[in-house]
Amino acid sequence: MELKAVEYAGLDINTISTFASKWFLLTAGDLDSGNFNTMTVSWGGLGMIWSKPVAWVPVRKSRHTHKFMEGNDCFSLCGLPEAHKEMLNVCGSKSGRDTDKIKETGLTPVQGCSMNAPVFAEADLIIECRKLYSTAVTIDQFASPEICQANYGDSDFHTIYIGEITAIRAADEYLA
Repeated sequence: MELKAVEYAGLDINTISTFASKWFLLTAGDLDSGNFNTMTVSWGGLGMIWSKPVAWVPVRKSRHTHKFMEGNDCFSLCGLPEAHKEMLNVCGSKSGRDTDKIKETGLTPVQGCSMNAPVFAEADLIIECRKLYSTAVTIDQFASPEICQANYGDSDFHTIYIGEITAIRAADEYLA
């Protein structure tokens, strides 16, 4: 599948439904050394802040990917065609601490065009990001206690990462 480089304004997706039902592979680490991890995410978004196009993703501190997000300046979000949904299921249900998800899924990590965090050859949407900001979710900042109770009963809070979008490549279906 041929992907086209696109500017942020040329991307035409419904981010809510794309995150919620299509999902993304979030990947951080170093392709050259092979020291990276990927996980499936269904929470996050795209937007503008600080006059920059950004992606934001929450990662629980208990996730193996968290240490890669903390230890690296870049991350990628890769959307996969529906035919690869099982790969997303594996990457969302198994930990990189215990499983070689790349080997198990047959995903093909490749060099991004703007960073060293891997992207995947199977992707039909690739968003590369340079980390700008992170913040830990804390119980005292919830305006609605029921959201905290429903999502953090085990106190496994997220860190929210905001990354400046440095490159986008997409299949025609995502182009404005």
